[in-house]
Amino acid sequence: MDEEYIDNVKNLIEQKDAENVKALLIDLHPADIAELCNDLSPEEARFVYRLLDNETAADVLMEMDEDVRKEFLEILPSETIAKRFVDYMDTDDAVDLMRELDEEKQEEILSHIEDIEQAGDIVDLLKYDEDTAGGLMGTEMVVVNENWSMPECLKEMRQQAEQLDEIYYVYVIDDENRLQGVFPLKKMITSPSVSKVKHVMRKDPISVHVDTSVDDVVQIIEKYDLVAVPVIDSIGRLVGQITVDDVMDEVREQSERDYQLASGLSQDVETDDNVMRQTSARLPWLIIGMLGGIGNSMILGNFDSTFAAHPEMALYIPLIGGTGGNVGTQSSAIIVQGLANNSLDAKDIFKQVTKESVVALINATIISLLVYIYNFARFGATATVTYSVSISLFAVVMFASIFGTLVPMTLEKLKVDPAIATGPFIAITNDIIGMMLYMGITVLLS
Repeated sequence: MDEEYIDNVKNLIEQKDAENVKALLIDLHPADIAELCNDLSPEEARFVYRLLDNETAADVLMEMDEDVRKEFLEILPSETIAKRFVDYMDTDDAVDLMRELDEEKQEEILSHIEDIEQAGDIVDLLKYDEDTAGGLMGTEMVVVNENWSMPECLKEMRQQAEQLDEIYYVYVIDDENRLQGVFPLKKMITSPSVSKVKHVMRKDPISVHVDTSVDDVVQIIEKYDLVAVPVIDSIGRLVGQITVDDVMDEVREQSERDYQLASGLSQDVETDDNVMRQTSARLPWLIIGMLGGIGNSMILGNFDSTFAAHPEMALYIPLIGGTGGNVGTQSSAIIVQGLANNSLDAKDIFKQVTKESVVALINATIISLLVYIYNFARFGATATVTYSVSISLFAVVMFASIFGTLVPMTLEKLKVDPAIATGPFIAITNDIIGMMLYMGITVLLS
C-alpha cells in the first residue's frame, strides 16, 4: 500500500473508473482496504464503498481508524448506515460503531434496522458500560439445551452455525437459559449415540459476569488460554460471549492509553489529530513541569552562600535530578507492570517496599561509590563536594526507589490508573525532593 498505489486509486476515482478501482480492490483483505480508505477523503472512500459487497463493506468500516470512520459516517444518511453496514455486523461491532455516534443518530439508525431481534440486542448492549464485559460482548454464538438428544442437538447446531462467521465454543444451557457447561465438539464424533447433551458436556465452564471489568476479562482469557469466554448475568443466564479478537483490540487501546499517560499526555491523541487537541493533551503536564522547575529554582535560590563557597556543587545538579527521576520511573514502571498483569497485589505494599529498598541499597551504594571515586580523583579527599555529592546521591536513589514503589500501589488502592506514576509526576517530584536533599546534606556537611 505504497504512495504510488494510493495515487493510482485516487486518479481512477477522479476519473470515475469504477471497473479498474474494483479490480484493484478485489484481492485485498478488508484491513488493507481500510488502510487505503484512511488515506482517502470521505467522498473518495464513499466511492470505494459503493464497489464493495455488504459484508466486506461492514468489515472494512470496522477496520478503519476511529477518527476517519467518524468523519465518513457523518456524510452518510442513517438509513444507509443501518442497511449497508449495521445489518451485516456482529452485535459487538455494531455497538462499538453506535457508541461513536450521538443519541439522535443512534435512534435514527435503529429505526432503519429491519431485524428487530438484532436491533433489540444492540439496544440492550448499549446499556452496559463500555469498560465492562457487557459492553464488550456479542450475542452471536451457538447454544444448545442440556436436555436435547444428540440428533436434535446436531440439527440445531447446524442451523445456528449458518448465521455465524466463526464458532469458538458451543454453550449448554438449562430450561431457564442458565449456563450449565460447554459441549465438546470431539464428543459429537466419538459419542454420537449418547442420549442427552448433559451426559457429555463439560460442566462449570469459566465465565465472566456482565459487570466484570475489561481488565479482568483480559486476564482471565490470558490465564486460561481461552479463545472466547461466556458472559452471564446476575442469576447465571447466558447473555453473550467475548472473543479473543475483541480482547486484543482492547489490550492494544489500553496499552496505548497507558503509554501516553506515562509520557505525560492527559488524553488519548493520534498523529492526525488537530493542533488544538494535541496542544490540550500536552499542555497540562508541561505547566506542572514548569511549576516544578520554578519550585526548584526557588529552592536553589535559598543557597546562594553555599554555591559561593562551593561553586563546584552546581556541576552536579543535573546528576542528582536526572538520577532521581530515572530511578523513580524504573521503580514505578515495574510496579505498574506487576499490577497490570496481576503478578503483584496492591495489598503487598510492605513486602514490595522492603524488596525495592534492598535493590535500591545495592544500586545506591554502587552509584555513590563510583561518583566518590571520581570526585576523590578530581577534587581530593577533603573537598566538600567529594562526600556531599555521594551521600546526597545515595539518599536520592533510596528515596526515589521507595517513592516510585509507593505511589503506583497507593493509586491502585484509590482506583486511579497507576500508569500516571510512571510519567512526569514521578520525575518532577523526585527532582524537587532530590534538590532539597542535595542542598540540605551539603549545608550540614559544610
